[in-house]
Amino acid sequence: MKTFRAIGMMSGTSLDGVDLAHCTFQETSEGYTYILGVCETIPYPESWLSLLKSLPSATAQVYAETHTLYGRYIGGLIGDFVKRNQLTADFVASHGHTIFHNPGKHFTSQIGEGAAIAAGCGLPVVCDFRTGDVAAGGQGAPLVPAGDSMLFSKYDYCLNLGGFANISMQVKGTRLAFDISPANIILNHIANSINKAYDHNGELAASGQVHLELLEKLNSLEYYHTPAPKSLGREWIEKEILPVLGSYNLIPEIAAHTFCEHIAMQVAASLDNKAGKQMLITGGGAFNTYLVARITAHTKVQIIIPDPKTVNYKEALVFAFLGLLRMLQKPNSLASVTGASHDVSGGAIYLP
Repeated sequence: MKTFRAIGMMSGTSLDGVDLAHCTFQETSEGYTYILGVCETIPYPESWLSLLKSLPSATAQVYAETHTLYGRYIGGLIGDFVKRNQLTADFVASHGHTIFHNPGKHFTSQIGEGAAIAAGCGLPVVCDFRTGDVAAGGQGAPLVPAGDSMLFSKYDYCLNLGGFANISMQVKGTRLAFDISPANIILNHIANSINKAYDHNGELAASGQVHLELLEKLNSLEYYHTPAPKSLGREWIEKEILPVLGSYNLIPEIAAHTFCEHIAMQVAASLDNKAGKQMLITGGGAFNTYLVARITAHTKVQIIIPDPKTVNYKEALVFAFLGLLRMLQKPNSLASVTGASHDVSGGAIYLP
């Protein structure tokens, strides 16, 4: 039995902060087991929030500077995290923060320079997980299903409710997965309009009512009728979702209520919806009790919401595991999920 220790780092589109998770993996004759240890979310200071939000429209020089600066920032956070909690780790797996994602034009970009991270924390670093898959003709997303298939295989479905809702499932021995729809990135946008960071427990949405015309327009978007493999990015939201929401000028309660219904309907449409199956839900949206209730109302599967640590840090855990697979030179990106020409062992490795 081999044991590996890693720090998983994740920063999602909802900009909640930097998720850090200390993970222990054991390789056995039957596969891998994991222990999710010390975990922490470090909120972004206002200066970083402002910079990350503005970066897609920044100059090339500002982008390059920020790529390195963000790497140093992450490296410092990881170094402090390890020292403060007296941890040991063999390597760091950093997802970075996505600024551009356009696999249709064969590029994706997650900032956080690996050399800068390694210099800041003094540990080997695996990063830049998505570009290898995109280079092989894939979507570069979702990547978590490789971890789902090896660490969470007892569930029929793994649903993540983060900035985007995405799902992973095993179908006739093959892992399939795709982005379903925007989720917290839009719900937070609506809450932000009335100076709320997010919709606590879905209380804002629960107090509204459905706007049928908006719901129908959202559900009719071409993406939802396109077969997988497929993935979503900020660019699609700016083109397809925000103009539709803005055209109705709804009060936040109705906008949030309608969008929760939209998410729930799209989740249900992604399932074969047979009773007796189990769906694990993680990500920040798992705490949105109204949204989970609407998903439950539209589906027949049994909803499983794990302990809060797993809800919050499953993605960081899985990226730590993807880093381990990369260090072992094993595939960590599945062609069956992304549409690439072959399974890829993605990620660049930097030594301190």
